[in-house]
Amino acid sequence: MATPAPSPDSSPRGRGRPREFDEATVLDGAVRIFRERGYNATSVADLTRATGLSAGIIYKAFKDKRGIFLAALDRYVEEGDALRRLAFRRGVRARDKLGELLALYAAAASGAEGIQGCLVAGSTVELATMDAGTARRVKAAHARTEQLLVRTIREGQADGSIDASIDSGAAARLMLCILQSMRVIGKTGRSRGDMNSLVGLALKVLD
Repeated sequence: MATPAPSPDSSPRGRGRPREFDEATVLDGAVRIFRERGYNATSVADLTRATGLSAGIIYKAFKDKRGIFLAALDRYVEEGDALRRLAFRRGVRARDKLGELLALYAAAASGAEGIQGCLVAGSTVELATMDAGTARRVKAAHARTEQLLVRTIREGQADGSIDASIDSGAAARLMLCILQSMRVIGKTGRSRGDMNSLVGLALKVLD
């Protein structure tokens, strides 16, 4: 199936009667199949099986495959942001917070969860240079994560848990690359031990 052509980013949602399905449940099903197969390899038939909706309802509610993909990507990114905020609450010092974040990614990048893949990482590789709506979402998601990393590294430099001489911007970009690479490598079926072993090494760059 061909890659979607760039087009103006418009919401597929319209006003009218309430939908006859639970949107969160439907989008969770779409997220699962897009994570597993990617955009191009996912057919509308795959989406009907994953969401429980007929093709007609999918087209009516989301306009087309691209519409449900963008809605699923938005939900996935929002949930990822929430999980990162939760992980950061577990740490006391900034370095500990980064350790919790790395551990979160290690868990997500291992076993069955890792094989299913990351929708943001997959979209970065598959679609971000071809579809304007996807590109905006992916860039914004990476930017928010990078800004969070910069703030946390600077916090660590202030509380003494991270080397004050480190360039916080460069360190944040390196951490972002590590996090996203973990999700890509996790698609190949790495064990939890494999991914956990990276956490301590990644933190050493902040010494």
